[in-house]
Amino acid sequence: MKKAILTIVGLLMAAGLMAQNAKMPQNITLKTVDGASVQSSAIQNGGKPVIISFWATWCKPCNRELNNIKEVYDEWQEETGVKLVAVSIDDARSAARVKPHVDGNDWPYEVYLDQNSDLKRAMNVVNVPHTFILNGDGEIVWQHAGYQDGSEEEVIEQVRKLL
Repeated sequence: MKKAILTIVGLLMAAGLMAQNAKMPQNITLKTVDGASVQSSAIQNGGKPVIISFWATWCKPCNRELNNIKEVYDEWQEETGVKLVAVSIDDARSAARVKPHVDGNDWPYEVYLDQNSDLKRAMNVVNVPHTFILNGDGEIVWQHAGYQDGSEEEVIEQVRKLL
């Protein structure tokens, strides 16, 4: 019995590690804040790292995270070339609030809407905020769910490891 449990745990850990280096889903349709359709394959950064932050207008930790990153984002870009893409999971009822919310917070990020949660499901996001880091090849190399003030430092440390 003990051996079977250890085997199952080992398989689950191996599956988690394989998923960690999975590619970003490529053919999921998102919307820009202006309503244009765009494929998830557009989320790239010319071979440099990408941070993807799943968030929602009603999510206070999401807003704290994105506002705190905004304060250091220029420095991060200058140092690492990283790009942050914020993917809103607001549904059709609240999607109209996304653009005013982004503009009101003066976020310098690319922002996409995942109103049908297609990308959210494909990337196994359960709760927001959920942050991913992609390497220059579009592989998921790190992810974290939740946010506490200061945890953005862990995000940039993970980006620095890719350089």
